[in-house]
Amino acid sequence: MSIVVVGPGAVGGTLAAHLAQVHDSLTVAVRTPFAVLEVTTASGALSASPMVLTDPDVAAHSDWVLVATKTYDVEAAQVWLRRLVGPKTVVAILQNGVEHVERFAPFVPSRQLLPVIVNVPADRSGPGRITQHGTAELTVEATDDGRRFADIFTGTDVQVKTTTDFATAAWEKLMINAAGGINAATLAPDLDMRSASGSRLVREVVNEVALVGNAEGARLSESLVEHTLAALAAPTAGHLNSMHADRLAGRPMEVDARNGAVVRIGRRHGIPTPANEFLVELLDLVAPPAIR
Repeated sequence: MSIVVVGPGAVGGTLAAHLAQVHDSLTVAVRTPFAVLEVTTASGALSASPMVLTDPDVAAHSDWVLVATKTYDVEAAQVWLRRLVGPKTVVAILQNGVEHVERFAPFVPSRQLLPVIVNVPADRSGPGRITQHGTAELTVEATDDGRRFADIFTGTDVQVKTTTDFATAAWEKLMINAAGGINAATLAPDLDMRSASGSRLVREVVNEVALVGNAEGARLSESLVEHTLAALAAPTAGHLNSMHADRLAGRPMEVDARNGAVVRIGRRHGIPTPANEFLVELLDLVAPPAIR
């Protein structure tokens, strides 16, 4: 079985290192090559030397393609998909947001796309150098492809869950990711839930996500909203939200896939989303001019 990971950054690199422990035919598709993939975890270091491809023209059809690029980097992934995707290839989309299929349907038949919800707390310090801060968790729909996807991680420390309600799981993750826009705007690792204004803003952002998600068919109850708010109030132990880290590093932020998606889909349903719209506008203002 052939597996190619496109975009072995913090998320893709972590998963590639785990997969390499149980699969000999693992390949990574990269911009910047590296000799060894090293991931530092709480239980020790993972080291792997997968096949490294830098030229899409030499790529061939693969059984599995795991796309772990940022959501704004779909065009870069498309170059690889032209060569890697055959009639039986399954493309697993390991990205944030709730629009996985919409992003890739122009390039790959929808029946070959498998959206994946990602919770991989990790930071990349350089090509092939990653620190994993907690358990890697992935969630897929309980379909034949979803169960086959879970099987490729058998024997690794990556936890893969299947669900019969993928929409709810994806929008639940977006409640957390959308609140991360506040971290990116304020450059504060932890959300300020003690002040009235801080608590109100976080609640408004999360409530808007729940309203829009429910309009899209998710089932986000009031108790789930409260559970999410309690989780957001917990200290992060120094691990930065990825948009916060991207802003500090001068990289593009996934605003459009997170807060932007809430605003965009909310408009489609006639649901106002002023808190998320405020964050979209604010983060656009603070982004470096070269990447706006």
